[in-house]
Amino acid sequence: MPDTAAAARFTVLGPDGAPIEGPDGKLADFYAYPADLHRCWVRGNMIASIDGGATAGGKTAALGGAGDRRVFEQMRYAADVILVGAATVRTENYSGAQVPVAQRGARQARGQAEVPPIAVITRSGHLDPDARFFTRTETPPLILTSASACDGVRKRLGGFAEVIDASGPRPQEVDAATALKALAERKLFRVLTEGGPQILSLLIESDLLDELCLTVAPFLVGGKAPRIATGPGEVLNRMRPAHVLTDDDGYLYTRYVRLD
Repeated sequence: MPDTAAAARFTVLGPDGAPIEGPDGKLADFYAYPADLHRCWVRGNMIASIDGGATAGGKTAALGGAGDRRVFEQMRYAADVILVGAATVRTENYSGAQVPVAQRGARQARGQAEVPPIAVITRSGHLDPDARFFTRTETPPLILTSASACDGVRKRLGGFAEVIDASGPRPQEVDAATALKALAERKLFRVLTEGGPQILSLLIESDLLDELCLTVAPFLVGGKAPRIATGPGEVLNRMRPAHVLTDDDGYLYTRYVRLD
């Protein structure tokens, strides 16, 4: 972890707000998953500017800061699997998750693998086998693809990843519920999705998103930056605030949980 991220300081907003002490211990408490899960609990982690832009210059990384990086890493340390879309893998040049030694011990104590795999949703399976996603990872990724593409993807990428048919009734599409069922069958219950906007929208429209952690970056971007969720369907799913944190750089770290 970069020194700037390690030095980031967080404060809880609200009437009882107080600084969060320690390098990661207390921060981890704010991002713990529910205990004794028997189904996938899906957490979204996204970042947006004050005026709602999900990118700057076409990438989310341009909006981030030291504190955002630390929260991003903390959520990865807590997850069983990281779920992303193929466009995000390509645009952000994804590689496998990196977990330091101390966090590996904590994961083992929770019964988790030392490093969470990355699962990518891709209807076509058009992924470059030479990409960092495959070549720079300790844990082989999972490819959640459509039934119509599955055999071809397995022949082409089966040596680098586990290829899974995640279609529902439409063989040319990836069904979100079927994809999560496949993860649950592998005991990957603590799901962290990092988008992009189409994947987040798919989960929202399917009423499968249990919580959203939205970082509000202290920037105005204007232009034509996309929202954090873009899709054909519109819903009105009520959530409740679980916490709001801030840091010395003026970022806000919100966490909203499903209202049951």
